[in-house]
Amino acid sequence: LAAPFARTCKKLDIRLTHCDSGIDCDIRGCGRNISLDARLDLSDVATKHDLARITVHGDIVLERRQPVLKIGPAMVVLPAGGFVQATVKGEDTLARLVLDAMGQASHVIDLFCGFGPFALRLAPVASVHAIDGDRVAIVALDNAVRHTQGLKPLTTEVRDLVRNPLHVTDLAPYDALVFDPPRTGAEAQARQIAASNIPLVVALSCDAATFTRDAAVLVDGGYSLEKVTPVDQFRYSAHVELVAVFRRL
Repeated sequence: LAAPFARTCKKLDIRLTHCDSGIDCDIRGCGRNISLDARLDLSDVATKHDLARITVHGDIVLERRQPVLKIGPAMVVLPAGGFVQATVKGEDTLARLVLDAMGQASHVIDLFCGFGPFALRLAPVASVHAIDGDRVAIVALDNAVRHTQGLKPLTTEVRDLVRNPLHVTDLAPYDALVFDPPRTGAEAQARQIAASNIPLVVALSCDAATFTRDAAVLVDGGYSLEKVTPVDQFRYSAHVELVAVFRRL
């Protein structure tokens, strides 16, 4: 995969994702305008190793079949370079913890939703509004919803929640909230959640320091930290994923 760029690129970021339909490959660091020879070389690699798709900076070079992931009852076409959890078992564990915490919640808001690893699993039992700043991820989620039967209403919104967090009044219709921000956390959004009356908040984090900061905001706002579960899904790494359940006192 790197050989076609050996003379022109000093550093590449190559992401391989094991999808249900095969391996998806996204290459970055070489620029979008790659040569015809590079395209032909990548095509040979894809054929030899039965890769589903190769993209370069998100642009499709070759797609032998769509890279799809089964999420709950839905099949999602993976956006090029789209974020997924480190392992299938890790994601399944996180999702189970989220669903177990939801109880009888019927109106859920999912913040930093990506292409729906939690929203699509929640939608068979609850109406969900899912928000993320990545438009491509939201398009993938919308497409999956349109092709999946048996879901309660699942609506979406493109919004940068770090720069433009939802206001407390936007949160009023919901009886449960899930948020899984990037490593930098979501302090501004946490302050709006802390001022809300949502009975249940489930927070996920891959950074203990920013989780502690955001959790303190929720507790200072009147939430009780009921449970924290570490999920050690990052092999050969000290990093850990956290799932925390907060309830309004």
